[in-house]
Amino acid sequence: MNSITLIGTGNMARAIGTLAVAGGYTVEVMGRDQAKVDDLVKALGGGTTTGKWGAVPNGDIVITALLYNGVVPVVAEYGDALAGKVVVDISNPFNATFDGLAHSEETSIAQEVAKVAPASANVVKVFNTIFRGVLEKGRPTAFIAGDDAQAKVDVATFVESLGLRPLDVGGLKMAHWLEGLGVVTVGLANNGVGHWDFALGVDEFTG
Repeated sequence: MNSITLIGTGNMARAIGTLAVAGGYTVEVMGRDQAKVDDLVKALGGGTTTGKWGAVPNGDIVITALLYNGVVPVVAEYGDALAGKVVVDISNPFNATFDGLAHSEETSIAQEVAKVAPASANVVKVFNTIFRGVLEKGRPTAFIAGDDAQAKVDVATFVESLGLRPLDVGGLKMAHWLEGLGVVTVGLANNGVGHWDFALGVDEFTG
């Protein structure tokens, strides 16, 4: 897989798109606001193309770079256009005070996406534990959750090509806990660490 589609035009779309272009990927951008799409396409350069909202994405990997409450409705709107695609959810459903999740059930945005996506689409959660500034400046660990083994391999290959360290945490139900980990990162930024220039990772001890 050497192509991705970004649905969304915000800061995370720009950060991921910049790394993807630098990594040699073909990037397509889709968004409701054509002016914002054009701006991002121009900023990314490298042959980045504009996709039509709701059309079949050109990318093998489709990244929904949207606020959490927009992800499920957009995937439902795209419907069969996402058939056979790897759909990547990067969102964090924070509550109003950023110390918990917006949903009270043991679910996740990624799991809810899987309910409305075509059966042939494979949903993967990644990037949600990484602050945008860190993604732009550093090469942190990216935790991956998903039910399809090949989809996770494809996403891990993409993540690694960006210079990040991909780590598989298990099936899609683990996306709930990755969203909780997103809450932890905000708590650390506001308290023990005291700034946003860090990322959670894994240190291995052997011997």
